[in-house]
Amino acid sequence: MGNHGKKMIAPIVVTVLMVLYLIGFSIAAFIILPSAWVWIVFGGVPLICAGVMIAVCVQRMKEIRSGEEDDLSKY
Repeated sequence: MGNHGKKMIAPIVVTVLMVLYLIGFSIAAFIILPSAWVWIVFGGVPLICAGVMIAVCVQRMKEIRSGEEDDLSKY
């Protein structure tokens, strides 16, 4: 797996756990909440956040692979 592989584990695990939580929250909102506009707010927004988290994780994986994993040390 190498050095880059070890650095990828934590972002992937955190992303998977958060996406599962957000999807579960959305499913619960769709089941429990009575109104369509409330479904959009409490069900749709977490799904959008899950998509953004996946995109950020993919971007982070690209940074780690290219060797830019320690951006803060530049400043």
